[in-house]
Amino acid sequence: MQDFLIVGGGIAGVSAAARLSKLGSVVLLEAEAALAHHASGRSAALFEPRYGAPAVVGLSMASAAFFEAAPGVLSPRGLMLVAKADAREAFDRDVVAMEFTPISVEEARGIIPILNPDTVALAGHATHAQDIDTDLLIQGFAREAKANRAEIVTRARVTAIHRDGAGWRVETSEGSFSARMIVNAAGAWVDQIAVMAGVQPLGFTPYRRSMARIPAPGGHDVSRWPMLFGPGEDWYAKPDAGALIVSPAEEHLMEPHDAWADDMVLAEGLARYEEMVTEPVTRLISNWAGLRTFSPDRVLVIGRDLREPSFFWLAGQGGYGFQSCPAASQLAADLIGGSSPQIDAVLVAQLSPARFG
Repeated sequence: MQDFLIVGGGIAGVSAAARLSKLGSVVLLEAEAALAHHASGRSAALFEPRYGAPAVVGLSMASAAFFEAAPGVLSPRGLMLVAKADAREAFDRDVVAMEFTPISVEEARGIIPILNPDTVALAGHATHAQDIDTDLLIQGFAREAKANRAEIVTRARVTAIHRDGAGWRVETSEGSFSARMIVNAAGAWVDQIAVMAGVQPLGFTPYRRSMARIPAPGGHDVSRWPMLFGPGEDWYAKPDAGALIVSPAEEHLMEPHDAWADDMVLAEGLARYEEMVTEPVTRLISNWAGLRTFSPDRVLVIGRDLREPSFFWLAGQGGYGFQSCPAASQLAADLIGGSSPQIDAVLVAQLSPARFG
């Protein structure tokens, strides 16, 4: 009988395992052969704490101190926003929301020389965003959890969950596990896990987002380029291992599954990117997709289920899982351990499943 059984080995579950391993015995169950197989392994992974709804921003801001103290996890990146003249309204909204400094097109081309002066009419620049080394972060949390004797079990797809007098019994493809509390960090599958446990689902929605890796345009060294956005985030491009990843930034409703890119959607996103640059896309190195899962109000859900307090929600990370995981996992540990949360009570309430009644 474990104290805590965590379902899901993405960044949410692994960071929770590290925190909870200081409070009691932990077993983490991951359905795939390795941690971070789904959304966490397919993220553009930027620390931009101004990104998201106000409660998400609060959680990301509360994570800043952890990142600043974690050697090598963050590295400089920056952001650039570009738009055509007819997108002024969306451009202005993004400038305010994400604290861009408007700059001239000439200045923007000095930073990213492939920008097309015939189409780019508006530009904004920010230096505060940083890359997240996702593997370093995941492995760091995993090492911390294991050092505290947490057990991480891969290929352990949950097939059934039963409530008994002592706690929970969870059946998986790797055997049966028992625990006093379930932490539901199953990403796109969180509502399915809730149903298995006899807990009312909260209405989480997975959305597909596609990505393509393309060669460095024009043979440029892209390593110091900022992440590039279209207005309203209708596409983006980000340097990645000497190449660029380009996304149409779509949100297409999906059932939980091992996602793959839609060729037509990817082509549409690449066309929006190409319209703003002088170098055409001649080939793809690779492509993939992930599922970004949101609660009904697009804010993370962190807290005990209202009707079943031994079932804990750590869900709805959407596109904010990596940048919010330090504060999110610490809040989970504080709430489970009975400690006073390190974030303010208003934000705790905004994240609680109690808001869904």
